[in-house]
Amino acid sequence: MTENSIADLLKAATAHAVPVVRAIPDDRLTAPTPCSEYDVKALVNHLFQVTVQFQALAAKQDSDFGAATPDAVAGSPDWRERFADEAGKLVAAWSAPGAEEGTTGAMDMPARTVGCMVLLDLTVHAWDLARATGQEYEAAPESSGVVAVLREAVAGLGPTARKMGVFGEPVAVPEGASDLERLLAETGRDPRWTP
Repeated sequence: MTENSIADLLKAATAHAVPVVRAIPDDRLTAPTPCSEYDVKALVNHLFQVTVQFQALAAKQDSDFGAATPDAVAGSPDWRERFADEAGKLVAAWSAPGAEEGTTGAMDMPARTVGCMVLLDLTVHAWDLARATGQEYEAAPESSGVVAVLREAVAGLGPTARKMGVFGEPVAVPEGASDLERLLAETGRDPRWTP
């Protein structure tokens, strides 16, 4: 079996993330999310920033995660469609020849690992936003390989990510939990979280 490219994985993930962002009602922007440090608006802004900055990383350029996250939501009423556009640009950036090769970014990490990081944000934060705004979230299908690749990536990144406060401690899941629920739990989320 051939390894799925980051571009293919991102294409599958964005097909499930973009509809969630498009369906966020304005009156839910201040709602809490499973990421306790973010309300819905702040999490959308974070996801926007990640989606834009990881385009640069795909091109082997440095990213700029400055002290302040740009406010894409307040910047323009068409932020939902701009997010969809940026998600498309992200897929295109990781589809470019050589995007997955070598290392990228100031962290000097393997490009595929960096691609998995943005894939994780798109998948997990789309779930966060769906939960926070009362939407159903369906992860990319098993056949896409998205969740399987992410579970493997989280197993490798987990110890460092927990030390850095990016992931919480793993949460126990019941017998028969789905792969998505297991992925969420491995990042420190309670798959049963509700607002």
